[in-house]
Amino acid sequence: MKQVTQTLRTGEVKVEEVPVPGLRDSFVLVRNSVSVISAGTEKTKIDMGRKNLLQKAKARPDLVRQVMAKIRTEGLRKTLRTVSARLDSPAPLGYSCAGTVVAVGGLVAGIQPGDRVACGGADYANHADYVAVPRNLVVKIPPKVSDEEAALTTVGAIALQGVRLAEPRLGETFLVIGLGLLGQISVQLLGANGCRVIGTDLDPALVARAEGSGAVGVPPGGDVTSVCYSLTGGHGVDGVLVCAGTSSNAVIELCGTVTRNKGRVVVVGAVRMDIPREDYFKKEISVVISRSYGPGRYDPFYEERGNDYPYGYVRFTEQRNMETFLGLVSEGKLDLKGLITHRFPVEEAASAYQLIEGEKSEPYLGILLRYRPAACEVDAGARIPINPTAVTGDKVKVSFYGAGNYATASLLPPMQADRQVALTGLVTASGRSARGVAGQFGFAFCAGSYAELLQGDTDAIVVTTRHDTHAAAVRDALTAGKHVYVEKPLALSVDELREIHAAHDGHATAQLMVGFNRRFAPAARQVIEHFATVKSPLVVSIRVNAGTIPANHWIQDPQVGGGRMIGEGCHFIDLAAALVGANVKTVYAVGSNKAEKSALLNDNLCLTLAFDNGSVANITYTADGSKAMAKEFVEVFGGGRAAQIQDFKEVILFTGGSGAKRHKLGIQDKGQRGMIDAWLNGLRTGRPCIAYECLLTTSLATVMAVESLALGMPVTVDPAVFAVESP
Repeated sequence: MKQVTQTLRTGEVKVEEVPVPGLRDSFVLVRNSVSVISAGTEKTKIDMGRKNLLQKAKARPDLVRQVMAKIRTEGLRKTLRTVSARLDSPAPLGYSCAGTVVAVGGLVAGIQPGDRVACGGADYANHADYVAVPRNLVVKIPPKVSDEEAALTTVGAIALQGVRLAEPRLGETFLVIGLGLLGQISVQLLGANGCRVIGTDLDPALVARAEGSGAVGVPPGGDVTSVCYSLTGGHGVDGVLVCAGTSSNAVIELCGTVTRNKGRVVVVGAVRMDIPREDYFKKEISVVISRSYGPGRYDPFYEERGNDYPYGYVRFTEQRNMETFLGLVSEGKLDLKGLITHRFPVEEAASAYQLIEGEKSEPYLGILLRYRPAACEVDAGARIPINPTAVTGDKVKVSFYGAGNYATASLLPPMQADRQVALTGLVTASGRSARGVAGQFGFAFCAGSYAELLQGDTDAIVVTTRHDTHAAAVRDALTAGKHVYVEKPLALSVDELREIHAAHDGHATAQLMVGFNRRFAPAARQVIEHFATVKSPLVVSIRVNAGTIPANHWIQDPQVGGGRMIGEGCHFIDLAAALVGANVKTVYAVGSNKAEKSALLNDNLCLTLAFDNGSVANITYTADGSKAMAKEFVEVFGGGRAAQIQDFKEVILFTGGSGAKRHKLGIQDKGQRGMIDAWLNGLRTGRPCIAYECLLTTSLATVMAVESLALGMPVTVDPAVFAVESP
């Protein structure tokens, strides 16, 4: 299918062939007929892309600080690789569209294939032949509303939310600053509320258009203040809607001047907000920043997972705002047809963006992209050739399922550099980034279906998707006889581990690897070597100052991420197992009762592990520590020796009473490169770099740690639970 993308490094807009996005349980797959270009939001993205690196840095100092922190921790080379991958990855454009439903997820109710719908969401309702959109960002289109009008629904919902926050009353007077698409719709919405509207903009044509909708226009250079006071008997306007986009503070200063005592200012557009105290204080003016489409925006529990807010408590969510807007259009209370100035086929998207970039001098307002009905014939799983070169038989043919930040920064670069590896196929969960990443790293093809990776031209599959997809992907790959590398965790439950074990038993020649990279870190290897001759059991202490992750992050969702114990704690259980050279026998977990969380989501806990060679380990994992303190600290004791690992930057080795040997590594190295090299070597030699039994036991211990948290007692880690009949 065709999709409009922009590369952040250059700002170049392209129309590319990309895989059809995958369909999840609470999502709807829609074949687009029309999408609308938002001149404000999308022009900002284009302008940012056109800037050079220095200009980008000046525009986003917050990102510069993140990069500098990453350099201090992980070194310049790895950081530059991460930044470069981000800059070179094409990003989809668009967030408002309309089309016809093709398929619905299993948890979707009230929508069915064939329904005409309007869709919203910057990460979903893109300029593309097909879009996969969460249920709560999809609304049915009334019969009297055309697809072209419905394509403006998301933009209309943004305007409607701003008007709601302004709380207009019959007979009040409002000023709308900025008369682009948002401003024009806001003028009409305020008029429908029985308000007198004053509109101003730097473009006289837009002022004239607002006058056609009943507003009192103030052209460029006009005295806005005088008009506002003359129409209100000298009191000032009841409220202002700021729909403009500017780095100047003049707009917010004007709002304070023209607004009456106890008036309201609602900021919908992106403007500078150095609020002058004098006017706002003396008049006690209320200032509100409108949050996009309304309640639910930026809440993954609402948007991604389809959980609605109670109707009686949140009357107008973003979805209900979208429905309300379409209802007003259907009733003839809003005129959208007059706001549409340009229509382009999606293949000519570059020409459409030339309008908003200023390369064409003609006036514009609503710019639509239209899609051909033939798009419905696209095969959702079809391969898109990228670099279809012949692969010699001595190379390991590796495919990727998932291409997020970790994969592109830490896994793909060393594999791309390995001359004995051929990157074959790439499939991503959403399909949005597949084409860009495939081209960047030289994959032979990308596709929309995981089944394409299970074909004969792939030897090994790397699974780096979200945690809830790991187990099924590993099971299917093993069943197909493929080697598998999966990012931690291997699974979220005992049942999932049992399925993986059954698949592995049926195809024992297929190697399984989990991304437990810390055991391959230079610091860990030195410590393991230091204790190589020690025969007595070891004592290990691992402290993890993990830092907080917001409660609405997907990792904190029990069904998707599994919580931090399963999602990240497994790293340290494996590290302890590697340091002592044995498998976990029992685990006892005690969690903090600071927050009212389930055991699964407790991210402040202590684990005590006993191993089958008599060694013991304690893992302290906390999200409540100071960022000023290093994240990871490891100590090992035994046989008259001791060792410390300080955040994988430094190793200190102690022997008897002879003092300490200090080894500074220069930069932090948690073993990603060493892990990839060891895994690939294991595939070539037939000798896995981590024994299957160890991977399975560590993964079981991780799941059992959560059970121990819930029970409040030690539990046994017994691989015998996987003793099932062969399929």
